[in-house]
Amino acid sequence: MAIISTFDAEENPKKNDRESSATLKSEQTILDQQFEPSLRPQTLEQYIGQPRLKELLKVCIGAAKKRGDLTSIGHFLLYGAPGLGKTSCAIILARELGTEAKVFSAPALPQPKDIIGVLLSLNVGDVLFIDEIHRLNKITEELLYSAMEDFVLDISVGKSQAARITRIPVNRFILVGATTRLGSLSSPLRDRFTHIYKMEFYNHNELISIIKNTSRILKLEIQEEAALEIAKRSRGTPRIANRLTRLVRDYSQHENIKIMQKDDTINALELFKVDLHGLEESDKQLLKTIIESYGGGPVGIDALAATLGEERQTVEDCYEPYLLQAGFLTRTTRGRVVTDLAYKHLNLERKEKDSAQLKLGM
Repeated sequence: MAIISTFDAEENPKKNDRESSATLKSEQTILDQQFEPSLRPQTLEQYIGQPRLKELLKVCIGAAKKRGDLTSIGHFLLYGAPGLGKTSCAIILARELGTEAKVFSAPALPQPKDIIGVLLSLNVGDVLFIDEIHRLNKITEELLYSAMEDFVLDISVGKSQAARITRIPVNRFILVGATTRLGSLSSPLRDRFTHIYKMEFYNHNELISIIKNTSRILKLEIQEEAALEIAKRSRGTPRIANRLTRLVRDYSQHENIKIMQKDDTINALELFKVDLHGLEESDKQLLKTIIESYGGGPVGIDALAATLGEERQTVEDCYEPYLLQAGFLTRTTRGRVVTDLAYKHLNLERKEKDSAQLKLGM
């Protein structure tokens, strides 16, 4: 089975520009490109976590095979935080059906002609995965409506009075849409998905299983307690668990440690500035900014983003989800507020003024 991936990036023919562009890539992007393809589960049995989703897929795939109609499964919409396995789920679905998975990001389909070309290239039963599907432009999204329901493309041919609608059939396919912002998805598109599933964060036992599997692939020997230390700092996210496992592997090789034990792993993670709760320097800086600049809150998201020098979407998508889940931050009608747990974690004392503001915000 082939996997075709399209990435949202521009290519520059000049060598110097390519090298300059490469230096601007984040460490996470580089790690994803180098390691994630080999770390992804290949079958539904290998897929760890998301038990409800796995059961749903087993039932749908089994029933479709008995009917002899693979495309009768319907379309899937997966939403949740990044790194929880949405792409892996789409690839596994195609493998279980014996078809191809074609993976795209929504920004890589900026023009209606792009989605038309993709849909016409699909074979019967192929899985089309569109990441960040809420970022599709309006015209491209509307082209998907008829393709999802009737497996046809309604294309306007000609201009003004000579314009007419032409229907082009497409092979029956399965669309798997992924988004981190379900509320940004339009109702007409959302309602056309047969299955809508929220990707849950992983517990420690599930993450330990993922870490052990990753360690085996990376040829890293690690003890159970050491794997637990990585799991605690992984924010319930497999992608982060894989990244931290690689960092621990690099530390073990540099220090010539054959078997990573608990203390060695803690030293490695502290070296990379990842604390017990998985907070990195950027997370702590956000909390300290609210405390120092806004007395612990409440503070509006726009003001907070401006103070941090970040875009609002970056704060909402990258920083806030885990801080909210871990109980370090709360949202009120007047803005974001740092909790007592965050003060304790940062070894700071809440001033009386901060306490009054917290009560006012709540």
